[in-house]
Amino acid sequence: MHMRWRLILPVIGLILFGEVSYGSFRFNRELGTTPRKFYFWSSIRLDSDPMNQRRKGAAPCKSENLGCAWEPNWIWIDSGYLDKALMLTALPAFAIGAIAVGGLAHLGISEVWTFAVAMPLLIFAWFYFVGWLIDRWVRNPSHLRPLSPG
Repeated sequence: MHMRWRLILPVIGLILFGEVSYGSFRFNRELGTTPRKFYFWSSIRLDSDPMNQRRKGAAPCKSENLGCAWEPNWIWIDSGYLDKALMLTALPAFAIGAIAVGGLAHLGISEVWTFAVAMPLLIFAWFYFVGWLIDRWVRNPSHLRPLSPG
């Protein structure tokens, strides 16, 4: 019986994405400021209001602390090994996701929601493709035959 990598890899990718997302959710909850303009997924900062539609009537922030209506840009997040491994193995999915998130942000759509919907689909599709390539390579034994002279 052959391993079906095209089924196993997407599941592993989605589990990794879920683990990193849960860790990011806990981190954002620990920051504790509400309402939040930015959501941090690992080391990626996502803007929940890219057109500042909800902040028009807000008073400007007079001090740079976490209690302000706007949050400072100096929060340092060090990604863990799991985060880095997922981003490295699914780099094409994250690149396409960055284009989608940035493009829809110009239309005023929340980067958080775009990321939350698009990334699991893109990660699944990427790992399915990689699994399909592995399955195809394993099924076709022509790469194992020695080259014949002449």
